[in-house]
Amino acid sequence: MADDVTARTGTGAAAASPSGSVRTADRARARSAGRTAGGRQSGRRSMSGQVRKRLEIFFFVAPALVLFALFVVVPVVQAGRYSVYRWNGLGPMDNVVGLQNYVDALGDQVFTGAVMNNLTIIVLSILIQLPLGLLIALLLNREMKGRTALRVIIFVPYVLAEVVAGVIWLMLLQPRGPVDAIFDALGLGGLKQLWLGDPDIALYTVMFVLTWKYLGLAVILFLAGLQGVPPDLYEAAQIDGASWWQVQRKITIPLLGPTIRTWGFLSMIGSLQLFDMVWILTGGGPANSTMTMATYLINQGTNRSLYGYSSAVAVLVFVISLVLAAIYQGFVLRRDAQDTPRTKKVKR
Repeated sequence: MADDVTARTGTGAAAASPSGSVRTADRARARSAGRTAGGRQSGRRSMSGQVRKRLEIFFFVAPALVLFALFVVVPVVQAGRYSVYRWNGLGPMDNVVGLQNYVDALGDQVFTGAVMNNLTIIVLSILIQLPLGLLIALLLNREMKGRTALRVIIFVPYVLAEVVAGVIWLMLLQPRGPVDAIFDALGLGGLKQLWLGDPDIALYTVMFVLTWKYLGLAVILFLAGLQGVPPDLYEAAQIDGASWWQVQRKITIPLLGPTIRTWGFLSMIGSLQLFDMVWILTGGGPANSTMTMATYLINQGTNRSLYGYSSAVAVLVFVISLVLAAIYQGFVLRRDAQDTPRTKKVKR
């Protein structure tokens, strides 16, 4: 009888097993289908999120790209187009001269002298404004009375418009002007010079005005960089018995390096584009001693109506600025990019 029950049970289990396996298979298929549908939905969500993110980026960047194209790319392309013509800006452009305008510009001693003047201003800006601005920033970073007023006084010249500052100094440096009157009052009449009329000192006079005008920018940038130096380093150096100069040389200046290099880049670009201050003070004279690339460009294009030639000069100015900026970026600013720690991606 037990055998009969066992046989029946086995037979029932055997009979029931196909339907159970079918149900199990259906459940597995349902689970896999659900997972596939969920994966598709999550994939669609991620793709829609990426598309939305890209559209948002394009929405905010597009106006800047349009303005950049209209006011930078298009003028550069147009200048390159005009530069192969000999054109006075009035008639049709039908006199194609190819690269002759570039050859004439590079062979002109006035233009090459203007390039050297720009390079001289770059070097003098670094040699004068860098140590002077750093020294003033270190002094103003200390606790002292009237520190805020001194900061304002130093920064005010930078806020003034270049035209206003140029006209002020043009009036001060005139022969028998206020500067000469001050020398006479101090009994130093022998030091009076034709500050803007002597070719030997005119460029250095312009450099003095530029230092007065733009020193405030260097001081403000250096002061901002000094706020990022941890005070604990100064305390540790004082405990170790380091002198003030050792603290500045070993701690302050190295940590201020990125700010100094950024200011150097801004100073270089500003020196290459220098126009308004020189144009107001000297107009590029006397005897082209203060001529810069920008004043030479305006003189050839506006005053002499050599628009094709001046377009070639504009392209040369653009190339020179681009090359110097790329060299500075590759050899100076690249150090800051290498020192920046890179986040490592965690593999999951």
